[in-house]
Amino acid sequence: MSDKQVTNRWLVVVGALLIQLCLGAIYAWSVFTPSLVAEPYNFTGKQTQLIFGVGLAAFAVIMVIAGRMQAKFPPRNVAALGGITLGLGYILARFVGTSFIGHLITIGVIGGAGIGLAYVVPIAVGVKWFPDKKGLLSGLAVAGFGFGALLWVKMAGSWGQLIANVGVGNTFLIYGIAFALVVLLGSVWMVNPPTGYKPAGWNPPEVSSEARANGAVNLESSQMLKTGQFFALWFMFITGAMAGLMVIGCIKLFGIDALVNAGMDKVEASAKAGTAMAVFFALANGIGRIAWGTVSDKIGRKMSLFLMCLFQGIVMLFFYHMGSTVGLLYLGAAIIGFNFGGNFSLFPAATADFFGNKTVGHNYGWVFTAYGVGGIVGPYLGGYFRDAAGGSNIEAWAIPFVIAGIASLAAAVVALFLKPVKPVMEAETA
Repeated sequence: MSDKQVTNRWLVVVGALLIQLCLGAIYAWSVFTPSLVAEPYNFTGKQTQLIFGVGLAAFAVIMVIAGRMQAKFPPRNVAALGGITLGLGYILARFVGTSFIGHLITIGVIGGAGIGLAYVVPIAVGVKWFPDKKGLLSGLAVAGFGFGALLWVKMAGSWGQLIANVGVGNTFLIYGIAFALVVLLGSVWMVNPPTGYKPAGWNPPEVSSEARANGAVNLESSQMLKTGQFFALWFMFITGAMAGLMVIGCIKLFGIDALVNAGMDKVEASAKAGTAMAVFFALANGIGRIAWGTVSDKIGRKMSLFLMCLFQGIVMLFFYHMGSTVGLLYLGAAIIGFNFGGNFSLFPAATADFFGNKTVGHNYGWVFTAYGVGGIVGPYLGGYFRDAAGGSNIEAWAIPFVIAGIASLAAAVVALFLKPVKPVMEAETA
């Protein structure tokens, strides 16, 4: 399929959703952790979160490379390569037995690399097809990532009962085959628009001080990395990723500990904690991606980033106390998931706003390295203090949530000081 054969830009959205649905499997990791800390694996809480964190870091690092690849090679080829790599990682995990290092390499390094290769393609291609709706498009393009967690958690658990029926290893095998096939299908529509394309009735903004905040000036990565705006976005993204990924990685273990400590039976607590992640967090995560992107097109990226970080900071400070009550655990999971999802529509749109629509593919890869930092720090903190909690010292769970809350509030303050790139940068692009 050539560029000119794509006559309906919404087909790009369909392809993006299919791809991201599979990439979001990394957020289903918490469904595997109870099995991995038990016989025959006997991983520690820190080890389960290290696999998760390494996967997130590989995702972020490889995305920088993928951003440049999709600018040089057909985007659908890069997306297809990502799907095959992701699928291969999970397929190989079937054959490493109970080896922690084996899972670290297959799920963490290889699987994470596959996600990094494919993830940027729908965003970079989509922004070119939707320069008039960057916030909405960014949200739609990555909504499947959030909803994917719900699908894969439920298939492994209450819907498909895969872990119970075929075991962890065979579940990885089934998932790996599915990921490769579905991403290959979605990649069919990952083609750039024809040169000079613009949506009917839309004209690009003129290069002015206002246009500078709307993607009309395109900075290369070397120029972007010299700006204060890059480091502000990078810090804010670290805090947003740290909070959300911390909760994703440990919410089931935390929910079980908190509810059991409040007097609930462990089996029932496990079911409730699983629902908090698989339903409330996952659905809100997907909805938040679309909602925050749509809101930001109306009230602006700066105010949206401020509000998202502010709300996240407040709920993280109280999340430990919410965990011992089922209703409040669900509410906290939903709010955290909703705000976490907003990161993935607001930051790519903000990257396009500040540094240009045409260069967003490789520039966003650099911004996204913040996700890798947050992806290691957040889950590791959660796993470390889970081991410290040890069932009897439940209060230890409060510490990582408070750290993430304070960091998110600091990011909200940073958002208030965001300004368009200075005119001097414009001259450097000439």
